[in-house]
Amino acid sequence: MKTRTVLEAKRLGIVSCKGSDPLEKIAQRIADDDISALVVTDEQGYLSGVISRSDLLRAYLESYDWRVEPVERFMTREVIWVLPDTLMSDAAQLLLGRHIHRVVVVRQEEDGLRPIAVVSDSDLVCDMVAAR
Repeated sequence: MKTRTVLEAKRLGIVSCKGSDPLEKIAQRIADDDISALVVTDEQGYLSGVISRSDLLRAYLESYDWRVEPVERFMTREVIWVLPDTLMSDAAQLLLGRHIHRVVVVRQEEDGLRPIAVVSDSDLVCDMVAAR
């Protein structure tokens, strides 16, 4: 694992939404697919945030009618990201050091950051077991 890159160990594809999507749609997707977060992209497909289960819980507590609220109102805007050639061990240190559960893998383009994967603590643990 220590010499593998984040893309070599990635298990699943990226799940994304738009900032204008209603929270009810996102909550249903998270529940149905048993995932912890979705990457939020702008109209051009560039990274603009992440909406997590914790963000949904905050919306539930803070908004009278959370279901119709747009994702962009409650998403996390300061996203921790890495490049595709980042080592898994560096991603693990980042997760632990920042007390977070996932990083977004991006490709830097002229107009912004294009998300291409999400690497979670679950991905890291599965890679650790597979690398025996």
